Amino acid sequence: MFVDREAVTLIEDNKPKILSRLRRIEGQVRGVARMVEQDRYCIDILTQTQALRAALARIEAMLLRDHIDHCVRSAFSSGDVEDQGRKIDELVEVLQRTAR
Repeated sequence: MFVDREAVTLIEDNKPKILSRLRRIEGQVRGVARMVEQDRYCIDILTQTQALRAALARIEAMLLRDHIDHCVRSAFSSGDVEDQGRKIDELVEVLQRTAR
């Protein structure tokens, strides 16, 4: 698969926010593991896993917005039809995976 090296660095503005959120999620996952080890009430564990899923969805939304704001916008402003097609294909693919 084609990797746009420019796109890899375009989330620099959001990188600290994303890393902070991921570290928070990492702590939440450890907390859920402790809950399982301690035989906590199933609904309490499910509530925490739902919170984890929501937190990951927020990170996905940030990354998707960055990709559209930077990579997709750049492809369309460049006039490069092949790059535009790749960006559209990437978006369709990732949205299809998300819908599963």
